[in-house]
Amino acid sequence: MSVIEAIHTDLGATFGDRAGRTVVEHYGRPERAHRAVRNGVGLFEAAYGVVVVEGDDRVEYVDNVVSNRVPGEDGQGCYALVLGPQGRIEIELYIYNAGERLLLFTPPAHADDLAEEWAEKVFIQDVEIRVATDDYAVFGVHGPHATEKIASVLNGAASPDERYSFIRGTMGDDGVTVVRTDALTGEESYEVICAVDAAEDVYDVLLNQGLNAAPFGYRTWDSLSLEAGSPLFETELEGQIPNILGLRNALDFEKGCYVGQEVVSRVENRGQPSKRLVGLTLDGEAVPDAGAAVFDGDSSVGEVTRAETSPLLEEPIALAVVEFGLEADELTVRVGGEDVSVVRTDLPFVDGSDRSDRLPEYQ
Repeated sequence: MSVIEAIHTDLGATFGDRAGRTVVEHYGRPERAHRAVRNGVGLFEAAYGVVVVEGDDRVEYVDNVVSNRVPGEDGQGCYALVLGPQGRIEIELYIYNAGERLLLFTPPAHADDLAEEWAEKVFIQDVEIRVATDDYAVFGVHGPHATEKIASVLNGAASPDERYSFIRGTMGDDGVTVVRTDALTGEESYEVICAVDAAEDVYDVLLNQGLNAAPFGYRTWDSLSLEAGSPLFETELEGQIPNILGLRNALDFEKGCYVGQEVVSRVENRGQPSKRLVGLTLDGEAVPDAGAAVFDGDSSVGEVTRAETSPLLEEPIALAVVEFGLEADELTVRVGGEDVSVVRTDLPFVDGSDRSDRLPEYQ
């Protein structure tokens, strides 16, 4: 659950459940918060599971399991996937090399199972794996003035420039780690990580000191990431082959074998997957549900993964997985038993101060 629930309550939060974790959905006007992030800077408590991997063989052990190359240098990180034998995404991970340990940030419901499964597979390696979800708080800072915001409250270091890199400093009297993120909202983005017992004070600094920051919740996170064209774990990634999503930032084609690598490499060598992720702009006000069929004439060519009315564009937009070779730009989507006209649209839907590192890339 949220580690600063009382503060969110005082700010007027409405709570919800995501993957078994209590999170802030919104503070009353999610569309207004959306515009505040696009125009300035917003503050968001992110929900993660956290796994710590220690021991002399920690980098080699994790590198042998995930789809990307684990950095060997303190202060560096990467985005990676755990795949099943058929190459389908089981878990996404942000992996950070924190000197004597690796910190792995997972979807909230997956940390315990991941740590247990990996621990069972440790034999002669010098590796220790434990869950540390309850030890950390993570706050996202997003918007065109996010870098300025971090600079105004961070002591002892400059904000990190490279994606997935991080620095250590203080905010107020508390130690923090600041990560330059992959810009899933399409804006300059950082995550501030601190110990749970410092969470209230760090959040207060981020909210009230330096530039004003607008608090926002997961409802706004969803609309921001959709406008940015970012596929998310719960809606697009889980169960898919990463090539279909054009998720090249999570793959290293030069590293050694890992579970699912053969499938991913075979699709890469073939030159194209069978399907691809695209953006759709809908005619009218109807918003399709996830799973709604996409048609080219009378032929079903894919399905919507998620959709909503864009607060900035003020029209319905959607992400969909469709046949890779689909040439038509004018399609239809089945909404409430009726066919609604849609137009295939280049991603991102909205250009912000940064570009999401998950925008689909195909050969």
